[in-house]
Formats: sequence, C-alpha cells, structure tokens
Amino acid sequence: MLTSLLKNLFGPRPPVAVGASADEALDHAIGAWRQGDLPGAESELRALLRERPRHAAALANLGMVLCERQGREEGLAMLRQAVLIDPRMAGAHCNLGIALAQGGLLEEARQHLEEALLLEPRDELYANLLPVWQQICDWPALERFVSEIRTLAAHSPASAWAARLSPYAATLLPLGRAINRAVADFHAARMRAAHPPLDAASRSSRPAGGRLRIGYLSADFHDHATAHLAAGLFAAHDKSRFEVIGYSYGPFDDSEYRRRIAAGCDAFVDVAALSFRATAQRIAADGIDILVDLKGHTGGGRPEILAHRPAPIQVNFLGCPGTLGAGLADYFITDPVATPAGGEAEFSEQLVYLPASYQVNDAPYALPGTPERSALGLPEEAFIYCCFNQLYKIEPEIFSAWTRILREVPDALLWLLDSNPCAQARLRGAFEAAGIGRERVLFAPGVPRKEHLARMRHAGLFLDTHYVNAHTSASDALRAGVPLLTWPGEHFASRVGASLLSGVGLAELAAADADAYVDLAVRLAREPQRLAGLRARLNQRAGVTLFDTPAYARYLELAYQAMQERHRQGLPPAAIHIGAA
Repeated sequence: MLTSLLKNLFGPRPPVAVGASADEALDHAIGAWRQGDLPGAESELRALLRERPRHAAALANLGMVLCERQGREEGLAMLRQAVLIDPRMAGAHCNLGIALAQGGLLEEARQHLEEALLLEPRDELYANLLPVWQQICDWPALERFVSEIRTLAAHSPASAWAARLSPYAATLLPLGRAINRAVADFHAARMRAAHPPLDAASRSSRPAGGRLRIGYLSADFHDHATAHLAAGLFAAHDKSRFEVIGYSYGPFDDSEYRRRIAAGCDAFVDVAALSFRATAQRIAADGIDILVDLKGHTGGGRPEILAHRPAPIQVNFLGCPGTLGAGLADYFITDPVATPAGGEAEFSEQLVYLPASYQVNDAPYALPGTPERSALGLPEEAFIYCCFNQLYKIEPEIFSAWTRILREVPDALLWLLDSNPCAQARLRGAFEAAGIGRERVLFAPGVPRKEHLARMRHAGLFLDTHYVNAHTSASDALRAGVPLLTWPGEHFASRVGASLLSGVGLAELAAADADAYVDLAVRLAREPQRLAGLRARLNQRAGVTLFDTPAYARYLELAYQAMQERHRQGLPPAAIHIGAA
C-alpha cells in the first residue's frame, strides 16, 4: 500500500467533445465521490458510460472509485482504457499511476505519474508522485523535492506549496516540525471548508450519568498493523463505565483481528458504503461522547468525517504519527518520551500524556517454534541485524549509518523486508556501491505474522529507521525478544522507538546521534554477554509493562474521563497528564 495519497478527481479536459449533459453528469458524480459517497459515484459514472462508453474522464474516475471499493481488477482495466482513449489526459495518467502503485507496480506507476506531471504540472500531481519516489527509494528525486519545498516554505505561504505533499508523506522527509505542521494545517483547512460541521440537532442527547460512549473510527479493523497493536483494547475497557462502538470503513477479511475487535465492542458498525457526512450523521445520532480516530491522514483514511464534527470531543490516536491539522481533533495521545517538552508546537491538538508508552500493545501470546536458520537462508554463525520496516522508511542518513555498522562488523548480515522489487534493487545497488557485498544484505519474504515473529528471534538487534521509526514493527521485535536500537529525531514519528524502549526499561538503546547509534550497534555485536543481558531484561519486563493491555486501558480511560470532565464544565481542551499508579 502507498504511504499516503491524495484523491484526484478529474473532469473532462478541455476541449472534450461531449454535450453539456454529459459534463454535468460527470461533475455530479465527482461531487458524490468528493463527499465519500462511493456507491453513488459508481452508479452515476456507470450510467454516464452506458451513454458514452468511450468517455475517458468518466472511465478515469470510475476506475479509481472501483479501486477504493475493492474492485481493483475492473478499476485498473478502466484506467488503462482511459489512457488509451485520451493519452494526453493528465488525470487519467495520474489515477492509473495511483492504482498501479497500490498494486505494487511501482515503476509503471512512476511512468504514468511523471507523464501526468509533464502534461499538467499541478501540485496535486506532485503529491501522488512523492509516495512512489519514497516507495522505490529514489533518494535523488526526494532530495530535489525537499530542496524545492524548503525554498518555497522560506518565501511563500503554505497555500503556494503545501498541496504538493500529504501530511504523512511530509513526516518521512527531513523538513522539520514547522513545515510538517503547516502541511497538516493546510489540508485540514481544505477539508473543513469542503465538509462543514453538522447541525447541532444531528447529535443525539442522552441522559447524564450513563456510561461514557466511546467511538473508534478506522479502516484498519482487519489484518493490519493497527489491529495487531489494538486488537485487545476494545474488550479491555471497563464496560461498567464505558460503552465502546467501532465504526469500520475498511475491508472485511474475517481475520482473527477483526473478529476480536468486533467481539470486544458493544456495537460494531460497518460504514464503508456511507459518505463522509452520512458516517458523521450516524456517529452523531449514536450519541458518541468521544470519537477516537485511528487512521488520520495515512493511506485510506477519512479525516473528512472529523471535519463534520460528529462528536463533542475528537481524538487523534495511534494510526497517524503526527497532527491532523487545526480543527479536526481536540486531543492527541502521546507520552513524555515521544513528545518531550518543546514538542507541543508540532500539534494543533492538545496533548494527552500517558505515563508509559503511548502505544497500546496486545497482550502476550504463544508463537510458533523458531525455524532453523537454514530454512530461512541464514548462515549459522553470522550476527544478524534486522530492520523489518517498510522499505520506504529507509533514507540516506540511516543508510549511511548501516553501511558504517556493516563495515565495522564484517561478519554481520543485515536482514530487511522484501516488500517491493524496485526498492530492493535500488538498495542492493546502493549497498554494493558502498562496498557491502550482495551476500550481506538479505530480504525476507512475506509470511503470516506469527511466523514472522518466530523467525525474527534469529536477529541479534533490530536497527530502527530515523525520520519515521518502526511502530508496530518495533513492538513486534520487542515481543519476539529482540532488542531495538533507535536514533530519535525531533518530531513524534521519529521518537516512537524511544517511547517503546522506555516502556520496557531499555532507554539506553535510544542513541543520541548517528555516531552513538553506530557505536552501540557495533559494540553490541561484539559483546554477546552484554546483548544477552539486554535480552534477558527485555523478556523479564515486556510482558508486565508494554504488553499489559488492561493496565493500558485504565490509563486511557482516565484520559477519556479528564477530557469529558473539561467538556462538562464548559472548558476548552487543554493538556492532560495521566500519572502512574
């Protein structure tokens, strides 16, 4: 999946020889799509194509609607047809590029997105090309892009450049907290203008004194990294004081994660077929006191629902590693390590500081037996560093640190995730250019999650990425008993590893800078007794700290009660600090 993308909806490219009625029908269908009404948009676009089967703009838009509705094969065919009919339509190339990237066909996606930019150099086209550059680790293209954004930001308001990147894509670049915040505020303002708040009458009123009604909103209630973390949270809430309703707009996969989440909620509502406004109206009619968004601006998110303000209190939590931008959420869940003093300016939300790591983690569970090294293609004696982040998180600074480590420990291997062949080929070439032989960098194929955790036990040390840390992958490493070495940056997304290490009592594995990161990685490979001691401490503490879901739920409930109490008193949102018991 792409790190993030911005929806592109294209009308006919002038001059297009269609009648006014066809243009009006297309505009109406696009309007439905803009409001998140995918069934309505699909119906109207299909009706238009029955009248004009070679209407390229209708095909280009319907193709994307179908991809969003899990009809990727038919959607991709329509997008290819649109490009053949009108090869000079930038929108058709862009939407085809997005769909190809979502399916992992990244080089072909890049070709169409770059063609779109040549045909029509619009900011929104940059915004969809950027995640592809990130996915394929095209560092020269990213360096040029960062330089351009910094120059524009230094001399122009955000309205002149912020449409070129999404809020999540910005966190993956060395742009700094001020630019990241400006990007998020820009996109939030556009959403609020397009999706105004509901009428107060839409909200159901309930008698005072009942259970606090918490709504959790996400596309990720399935076999997904967010569900891997939070599957046990919903059932762990104290149901005598909290009523929990899940609102899902993602795919239905009937996985154990979805089943556990649905069973842990008092009610579980599938809103995938509803528009943004209709979803907001449903949430408001349900009388939700606190709406917790678990997705934000990450790929497939619907923060437009928050713009409609369906709940009196709205919370940004877990799924999006940064601010949503002004006016979408009131609070952001963090901790003093992930957001130390001075980090508040990164957020439009008021901060809620939990006493341990902000990141909820599922309780310990049994894993399969560890496979033999030979079955995994691993040599028997080598020291193994691993990083099982998606490859788009790898950037030149951390790559340089890794090559330094591998040169200092010549018998060590680096074990990465085989997530896409384009990035893999680029990384192999870069390692070879840095003098690191091909045989020393291995790529692990995808396997079911518990098998992945079991094989990870062969790693001696997990090397975290820098701009955006491992999140679920970091807790997976700790769950598997593999110590994590991280190098925190200044913004939240780069401090998650340090937060998790603090939660398991291994704060000394958060390095101060690149040199300290390299030095510690080298020393731990050369000092097996010291590393064994860290693993022992991790195994002793992790199950009773980081993976204690019921204890985490109690802290989160204290935060919810503090939010509600301020609201009851008519006070605006303010920072909340939850103390340890």
